[in-house]
Amino acid sequence: MDKIAKAFENKKANIGYVVAGYPSLDYTKKFINSLDESCLDILELGIPYSDPLADGKVIFEASFSAVRSGVDTQKVFDMLKECKTNKCLVFLVYYNLIFAYGQEAFVKATKEVGISGLIVPDLPLEESDELFDLCQKNGLSLIPLISVTSEHRLDRLLEKSSGFIYGVGSIGVTGGKQTPVERLKNMINDIKKKTNLPIAVGFGIRSNEDVKLTKSYADGAIIGTSIVKLTSELDVKSLLNEINKFFKD
Repeated sequence: MDKIAKAFENKKANIGYVVAGYPSLDYTKKFINSLDESCLDILELGIPYSDPLADGKVIFEASFSAVRSGVDTQKVFDMLKECKTNKCLVFLVYYNLIFAYGQEAFVKATKEVGISGLIVPDLPLEESDELFDLCQKNGLSLIPLISVTSEHRLDRLLEKSSGFIYGVGSIGVTGGKQTPVERLKNMINDIKKKTNLPIAVGFGIRSNEDVKLTKSYADGAIIGTSIVKLTSELDVKSLLNEINKFFKD
């Protein structure tokens, strides 16, 4: 069983997000090497980018800070070669970084450092064929983002989906106000009629209360902004403690 499937096996998945290299590459490396002590099932690792269009102020500033510090795609790969965890890792990466690195080279390097899947927020469905095929050949999942505004394209989106579905919980950027729960529940129900892939919801999830509510109707909950904010304030051990509080049953 692959790591993504295992993360959702007989349980609701806990998924967190951090920006690679923020506040430093050494911090991110220590965090990943300590992941087995956390309740996280999947870690989304954001590769820093100067124009992360899906991200709100907190993640944008963290990503921009890492870029300004010289963190790039190759440095993230090099850092991951020094990391060891049994937990599932996926990249959240903007397509321009993949294109600049070279699609085939990027996918091969991603597989080599133990990443299980890719989330590419700015890659249009109509332009995803080549990357999807490369991921399939290399045993990586290409994880789609689906929101209440993209359901009319659901069938086509699901044709190019693997791993899990990232249900976008707000209309807008990360850290924004969440879409009304009933609309999200309806979206989840519509998706489940068409796929057996698990569905995790992110965007707008900030607290333990939010996590519990999300898990009541989805297969997993994703916290990004609240975790990224804490990475600038806490040491790794303290951060792990706070993450465990976010996801406490």
